[in-house]
Amino acid sequence: MFSNRRTVRVEWGDCDAAGIVFYPRYFQMFDASTHYLFEAAGWKKSDLRKKFEMIGFPMVDTRAKFLHPSSFGEDIVIETRAAAIRNSSFDIEHRVYKGETLAIEGFETRVWSGAHPEDPKRLKARKIPDEVVRRLSEPRDD
Repeated sequence: MFSNRRTVRVEWGDCDAAGIVFYPRYFQMFDASTHYLFEAAGWKKSDLRKKFEMIGFPMVDTRAKFLHPSSFGEDIVIETRAAAIRNSSFDIEHRVYKGETLAIEGFETRVWSGAHPEDPKRLKARKIPDEVVRRLSEPRDD
């Protein structure tokens, strides 16, 4: 499956009183990493919204396994990939590395969504476009 890697510097504001990354900050990093995955596949979120007439892909499930803590000033690498793609939902996996050491495994399930036809203030799951499925299913060229 298509994947993307990005380096993140752990900032002072990411850390708790013990000097390690406060766990909710990882979920913020994972959310951003999902958006960077789509960008690496060729679409910023604004492009996705226009091209596919969708609103977004809200998260319906998330969890993580914390194996090694990260601290202020460290660089971590977040590798993100589409692990499974279904009709209207997809799973994302994040692997956080400190050097060669796997520090965290993160998981998300998201739903491809558009406006509900009867109430535009509500979301409705939509079929993920074939072009998106194809792009996220291919190995990365670079």
